[in-house]
Amino acid sequence: MSPTFRSLHNPNYRLYAAGGVVSNTGTWMQRVAQDWLVLQLTASSGAALGITTGLQFLPFLLLGPFTGLVADRMPKQRLLQMTNLGMALPAVVLGLLAVTGTAEIWHVYVLAFVLGLASAFDAPARQSFVSEIVEPDDLTNAVGLNSASFNAARLVGPGLAGVLIAAFGGGAVATGWVILLNGISYVAPILALRGMDASRLDSPELTRPGPGAIREGFAYVRARPDLLLILAIVFSAGTFGLNFQMTSALMATEVFDKGPTEYGLLGTFLAVGSLSGALLAARRERVRQRLVIVAGLAFGVLVTLSGLMPSYVAFAIMAPLVGLSALTLITSANAYMQLHLEPGVRGRVMALYMMIFMGGTPFGAPIIGWIGEAFGARWTLVLGGLLTIAGIAGASLLFARARGVRFSDLHAHPAAYETTA
Repeated sequence: MSPTFRSLHNPNYRLYAAGGVVSNTGTWMQRVAQDWLVLQLTASSGAALGITTGLQFLPFLLLGPFTGLVADRMPKQRLLQMTNLGMALPAVVLGLLAVTGTAEIWHVYVLAFVLGLASAFDAPARQSFVSEIVEPDDLTNAVGLNSASFNAARLVGPGLAGVLIAAFGGGAVATGWVILLNGISYVAPILALRGMDASRLDSPELTRPGPGAIREGFAYVRARPDLLLILAIVFSAGTFGLNFQMTSALMATEVFDKGPTEYGLLGTFLAVGSLSGALLAARRERVRQRLVIVAGLAFGVLVTLSGLMPSYVAFAIMAPLVGLSALTLITSANAYMQLHLEPGVRGRVMALYMMIFMGGTPFGAPIIGWIGEAFGARWTLVLGGLLTIAGIAGASLLFARARGVRFSDLHAHPAAYETTA
């Protein structure tokens, strides 16, 4: 088997990946449909898009340590079935409201938050469950393939959503049918999880109830400067740069005067680069901090340049490059974290990772949305990219100084960015 797909020799992982492809396609379809619904209900309000995105990710910030503790205390195979059901319900409700023509913007806000609650419990369990399915030597490959699956779905989902929304009339009712399809798609991962052979899972001993378990996870991270650097990098990118669903919608509608089909295609173009980045990550055997830093800085530069593109075609051409850099950053950061964690704290630390990575969105998304309304859609990308660069460069400089190396000497002293687990 090709080294790119070596994790697929594991039958449990094949089931896990198959269920993920179906569900991820539905998820990307809903992202486009939900944003288009918000634009329809609010006369293209960038602030409303930012609020919706922020509410959907707010539970990651509020509940991160607790959800990680749940992931360490419950069998993840069972927990993930519950979280997939929890994500399906708000999608079905929102879809029905939109189809019946009764959806209002406050409905979207509330259901986005409910979806975020279920996702906050799902993320640390899903992230850490991969290490129970595959052998340690295949973990980097499995993380890369998970990202490839997610972005293969991104390649299909947004374009399909745009076509379906246009086919059903392009209005709020049309978005409801797409959102309902996402609700149904969660059946696939639930059935895949139920079909796994539990005897082949390498599950760690569950954390026992008791005081101090959450503090233990924080203490573990505080003692690891290499992990703190990764967390600072993903916070900068997640808060200011990774707002594609909002910024692409604003650029498509306000700057380039395009409809739902062209907006959906932007997600597909982005996914071309993202899928390439994920497949390259699947072939990578070792992940270094230097790769995370370089990928993050490149991502910030490309996001900034995207905001300066003069036409829809030029903006679309930049999208694959942005996707490639973003996925290189995300997969390398994720793999580094998982490969350098003790099994007993993996759920709590990955929850902290997701809390910082996605929990910054409730602050960043409304700010970026307000910038779009006040100064124009282009500035959502230009300022977002510049703030990403500043955050990553600042975190890297602090880490380099702590290691006794000048920031300007990074290429001469790459070992300064390497630590042992």
